[in-house]
Amino acid sequence: MIVVIGSINLDMITTVGRLPGPGETVRGTGFATAPGGKGANQALAAARAGAAVRMIGAVGKDSLAAEALALLRQGGVDLSGVREAHAATGTAAILVDEAGENMIALAPGANDSVLPGDLSRAALKKGDVVLLQQEIPLETVDAALDAAAAAGAVTVLNTAPFFAETASHLGKADYAVANETEFDLYCEALSLAGDDRAARMRAYAQKTGRTIVVTLGGEGVLAATPGELISVPALRITPVDTVGAGDTFCGYLAAGLGAGLPLEPALRRAAAAASLACLRPGAQPAVPAAAEVDAALQETPR
Repeated sequence: MIVVIGSINLDMITTVGRLPGPGETVRGTGFATAPGGKGANQALAAARAGAAVRMIGAVGKDSLAAEALALLRQGGVDLSGVREAHAATGTAAILVDEAGENMIALAPGANDSVLPGDLSRAALKKGDVVLLQQEIPLETVDAALDAAAAAGAVTVLNTAPFFAETASHLGKADYAVANETEFDLYCEALSLAGDDRAARMRAYAQKTGRTIVVTLGGEGVLAATPGELISVPALRITPVDTVGAGDTFCGYLAAGLGAGLPLEPALRRAAAAASLACLRPGAQPAVPAAAEVDAALQETPR
């Protein structure tokens, strides 16, 4: 079972010719809403990868909640661990430019009410893969890492969004997943030595005894374990919208690990899924099905 403990949002997406600068207004060319939130996005990705998934989180008692949960429900995700809070359902205001780059502003709402007491609904057990992000209270993330370790579950922590204070619990995760900017910031917080990113990743793996995975956008993925460095390329694509790529990667990676795949093929499948997610607008609507990912991998030379 993949147990995702994290955020559930409704995304409000405006497409623009270019992203605005500070204090600037730009004219939009389109608007849409779609289910989102890093936790929910990753839960749906794991489900579409073929895994059994349970979601732990919260939504509001408002008109946004049903739409925020719609694709999770449609995708067969177990929502028994999602409760209604008095706060509003979380929202994300997203701007996407014509090159597929984005800017995001979050209003966490009910996500801030996901507290350590909610972990009892996760029913963690040995063999589970617990997938976490940092859009819920950090005390809950830390408590979930401890609870998963006590249960014998494997943990995957996506370090987005970055918080310097989470450096202290980063090494509790069996697999930490960061983008290149986040990892470079954690290098400063953790005083990791090395002449380049790969050397600092090795230093992290040696220091913690855990695995660090750094996503590099169109350049693919680099991972360091205590014993090896693994590089996996992205598919060659022309992106339409990159907003859901990182979450797709994390969900597929957790599903691969849960299915018993060795790290390199799990990374390769997750990287291919993330590339395909860039070919459609939105976060959850863009998550590819397992058959699409497997077909793309068969067509791509190793």
